[in-house]
Amino acid sequence: MTVMAERTSSQLSVDMFERIAEFAAREDETVRFEFIDGRIEVKKVTNGSHGEIAMWLVFQCKQARSDLTLNTTGQGLKVEAYRNGRARPDAVLAPVGHFNGQGEWADPEGVLMVVEITSFDSDTHKRDRVEKPQAYGEAGIPVYLLIDRDRMKVVVHSDPDPRIGYRDVHMAELGEKVVLPGPVGFELDTEDLKQYVD
Repeated sequence: MTVMAERTSSQLSVDMFERIAEFAAREDETVRFEFIDGRIEVKKVTNGSHGEIAMWLVFQCKQARSDLTLNTTGQGLKVEAYRNGRARPDAVLAPVGHFNGQGEWADPEGVLMVVEITSFDSDTHKRDRVEKPQAYGEAGIPVYLLIDRDRMKVVVHSDPDPRIGYRDVHMAELGEKVVLPGPVGFELDTEDLKQYVD
């Protein structure tokens, strides 16, 4: 995941958030906003290792499933139970052409997997390990893959439940093989990820 700074907002509507995010993107291309659990979070530019992990994952997904695309361009998704949240996962796995014509904030229907890659910051635990699994599970996204560089682990969340996020959470050490279940349907050998955890 990327570095985020949290802003408190108790009365902000989704429409107002989208206007703020659009304006901010025009002013500064290095910062993007998310709206999770009623709060604005600022998503900043990532480091080189973060990008290498994302590209490694693009190649792995394309080799395993040529009918899918792992989008790493910051595609926004409408998340949480009633689509009141807005998230920009580090990567989104969907059928080829899925996001064509969908705009900045796409409905998660048809998305097979979202990916977050941790950053070395103080709010990683709350954001990537607590809030994001809840929001993605509530939205019904089948798989949430967390590449946890802090803990040297890969965490696969599956079987989404709108009340609790995900029912199944499988944790593996970096270097182990993990199965990406359900509609993703392939195994991921994470040995190469060890070189990108700085």
